[in-house]
Amino acid sequence: MVQIDRLTFQYKKEKHLFSFPNIDLKERENLLIIGKSGIGKTTFLHLLAGLLTPISGKIVIGGVDIHSISHSELDKFRGQNIGLVFQKKHAIQSLNVVENLQARLFLSKKSISNTKIDFLLEQLDISDCKNSKLNTLSEGQLQRLGIVMAVIHNPQVILADEPTSSLDDESCTIVIELLIKQAKLTNANLIVITHDHRIKSLFSNSITL
Repeated sequence: MVQIDRLTFQYKKEKHLFSFPNIDLKERENLLIIGKSGIGKTTFLHLLAGLLTPISGKIVIGGVDIHSISHSELDKFRGQNIGLVFQKKHAIQSLNVVENLQARLFLSKKSISNTKIDFLLEQLDISDCKNSKLNTLSEGQLQRLGIVMAVIHNPQVILADEPTSSLDDESCTIVIELLIKQAKLTNANLIVITHDHRIKSLFSNSITL
């Protein structure tokens, strides 16, 4: 469950005040947020993830007002309950693919399941990279790894920032269908923020910023 009410944000030394729409997602509901560059899509996602603090308004995830708890509690909550698919890659360069996924589960205080790791890598067609270092992967492979890292710990909410930006049409559909499937399996909410209109038909619920 995700509720957003009267959310606003302003960067320091900037005059523009971002105002975001109210949202009320029930269990297993997904949302596509479409907007052009510079409209505040990534800012919105960072607010939802608790990486930025709003000027006003409320964000409630799973009954928890994420900006009413301490920084340490928010870090713990984010690690266990939020899955993030960033535009920039946040995997650990010194670890290989499998080690990154094992580390993600460890940091989330979830049991390490190599069976689940193998399943997700196969679903995204990067099984042959499981023992590879990150500097040997293509941009598309790194983006797919980022998606596996976002869903491996069964989060309540999956937040994806332009997850299909560097993918061809076939891979684009595979990635979004995997995110939708994983969200459904774990009763999670999936929120995708993008300018990619190719995926609009895969969502019954969408808004434009």
